[in-house]
Amino acid sequence: MSTVDILISALIVCLAGVVRGVTGFGGAMVMSPLLALLIGPQAAVLTALLLEGFAPLPLLPAVARIANWKVMRPIIAAAFVAAPIGGLLLAHVEANLMRKAIAVVVLSFALIMFFGVQIRTRASTSARLAVGGIGGVLVGATSMGGPPVILYLMASGESLPVLRANLMVYVAAASFAGLAAMGITSVLDPQIVLMAMALAPVYLASAWFGGRLFRHVNERLFRRVTLLLLITVSAVILVAA
Repeated sequence: MSTVDILISALIVCLAGVVRGVTGFGGAMVMSPLLALLIGPQAAVLTALLLEGFAPLPLLPAVARIANWKVMRPIIAAAFVAAPIGGLLLAHVEANLMRKAIAVVVLSFALIMFFGVQIRTRASTSARLAVGGIGGVLVGATSMGGPPVILYLMASGESLPVLRANLMVYVAAASFAGLAAMGITSVLDPQIVLMAMALAPVYLASAWFGGRLFRHVNERLFRRVTLLLLITVSAVILVAA
């Protein structure tokens, strides 16, 4: 990678961190499609998984005590089982097609969230296993296993602190599931791991800044603007890729 590529990657990661800090979601959704254009889908997915996996670790002991483990255990278990399927897709599908696949995933869930589509869910173990399985395949293939689980959990009626804790536990677990899948499918690249480690302070500082910015911005407006940005970027990738 050239110095220019690294600087652009840092800017993308910075934007993703601010979005994550303000809205509580969307880091991988911002990073993956843009980084896929710059450094390729495999490197983009690996970078996003590393940053999303390690970023919430300092907070996990506290949120783990709040999370609803009856709900989250089957979701996380299914994600770990299904993630290698996504990893195989990432390893063997042609790069340009994977860029489009990542853009389709981002576009689909951004539209659902933008228009506030309500998903009816069943509070059953089978439903949780299904949602976790879908999320696992997506996290292994695109780094974005969060949206289907977010939609499921948002429809569950949990209190906001429990919902946030559930999401943080899942994002960390799913990211490690995706990393494990990349290890199994031999997609791990030591150079990209080093680059992600170098970008981690940028992501963490940006997320911290976004959290501070949250107090001074209209969260609903910021979230809608972010979703519009994701919709636009994904549509451009689909047309141009």
